[in-house]
Amino acid sequence: MSIHKLIDSLSSQGWYVWDDFLTLSDTQKIKQCIPNTLQDARIGHRDSLQSNKAVRGDQTVWLEPEMGTPIAFYMEKMEEIRQALNCQLYLGLRDFETHFCRYPNGGFYKKHVDNPKGAGRRKVTTVLYMNELWKLGDGGELVVFDKEDNHLFKLEPLAGRMIFFMSEEFPHEVLPTEQKRESIAGWFLTEKIL
Repeated sequence: MSIHKLIDSLSSQGWYVWDDFLTLSDTQKIKQCIPNTLQDARIGHRDSLQSNKAVRGDQTVWLEPEMGTPIAFYMEKMEEIRQALNCQLYLGLRDFETHFCRYPNGGFYKKHVDNPKGAGRRKVTTVLYMNELWKLGDGGELVVFDKEDNHLFKLEPLAGRMIFFMSEEFPHEVLPTEQKRESIAGWFLTEKIL
């Protein structure tokens, strides 16, 4: 079962790629629940959030279970994973926050760390890809580095694929897109969302 592979891989190398985390039908149903009004993504932390198109060019909307049964189903699945990670890896994960991301043609997100220097509450990052027709040359791949800035791997944003990685350990970037790119980014947190 993939959840055992996830736990083994997170504990040994700090990341795991789970292909077919959701079916194509599941990802399409989630997309049908996404509101049309997305906002320009911002960078920073809590009170210092700001828009910076030179760093990231996506639009986002925070997801809530009330947006529809498919989103509630996804969040329930993530809750099961949170409990399993706590049971097996003792990570002290207390909550999960998640948003839908849309990168327009030419959109990107420069190299960054999700939880720099332990300043935040994000412990494990997740990205679920929702691009049914993605093909080589469409761009938008995730590039992951180690702490010494060595290139580890490049991941194609294929529909239903999810990556999990330790938020403080892996700088990463989204390469410029040649087509619209959609995903759901999420973070398992060490604090409850207020």
